[in-house]
Amino acid sequence: MTERQKSSRAGWLPKWLAPRGLSRTRIGVVSDSASCLPQELRALPDFIQVPIPIIVDNHVHGEDLQALLLGLAMGKAVKTSRPAPGEFERAYRQLLDAGCESIISIHMSGALSGTVDAARLAARSFDAPITVIDSNTVCLPQGFAVADVLQARSAGAPLQMLEQIARTATANTVYFAVPSLEQLRRGGRISALSSVLGSLLNVKPILGISDGAIIALEKPRSFARATARLVSLALHDAREATGRVRLGVMHFGAEELAVEIATELAPFSSGPVVVESLPAVLAAHTGMGVIAVCAAPLNPQPASFLDTEKHQ
Repeated sequence: MTERQKSSRAGWLPKWLAPRGLSRTRIGVVSDSASCLPQELRALPDFIQVPIPIIVDNHVHGEDLQALLLGLAMGKAVKTSRPAPGEFERAYRQLLDAGCESIISIHMSGALSGTVDAARLAARSFDAPITVIDSNTVCLPQGFAVADVLQARSAGAPLQMLEQIARTATANTVYFAVPSLEQLRRGGRISALSSVLGSLLNVKPILGISDGAIIALEKPRSFARATARLVSLALHDAREATGRVRLGVMHFGAEELAVEIATELAPFSSGPVVVESLPAVLAAHTGMGVIAVCAAPLNPQPASFLDTEKHQ
């Protein structure tokens, strides 16, 4: 995902932002481990990623990928748990004690996890301005929004603009397919789809995120057809977009296929196609072999700030 850092954002930020070197308000940024961020972004100053733990056979393993792989291979019960509000309290306190005057906290869809609720509970313990945002998505689409916020912050964007950029995550689309629905069923993530899928757990449906929740879109009978359809959906979104679009591919245990799909999508992406392995918290629900694609606007610019810039 390092390709995200190679392109300059200077042209899309409003001209009235404070030039480098002038005094700026320090804004802390918090996210969670479902955002699929690379280490280089997680290491940025005034940024904290709160881990979402995985649980294998009732033993909490944090983000231990090896424990997850072993648990899946042995057919053990694998699930996840939202971080405790105290984890967010520690993150917020650390940023405030370091000199941040406000905090923006961006998290995976509340329809999929209680993580954002835990963050809201923690935020109530502080008098400082802490804005908690439900991205209504997950993985790379969430990560793109967090990365954009971090880059806009480094350019001097104010808190209000960062909040609007974070909310552009709802404009992102994501589609995925899994060789087996069993892990999603065990984790309770497809209970709402039972009326659509019935008892056909042997189908290879195309799933997506709508209003923050998983929905069934199509029901191809083979995984090969499902992955081919993922490419078609991503290309459709890229062609229909009004501006430049970045495309991404996610997987868990299917890197070769992910790279093949990325190569096919490359001519339609504004910049290199990002390829990422799913973090443990998401792989715990999808199981091995999942493939996902996403499309997101490149350099999202909130309309209200564009209007402001025009009148400068």
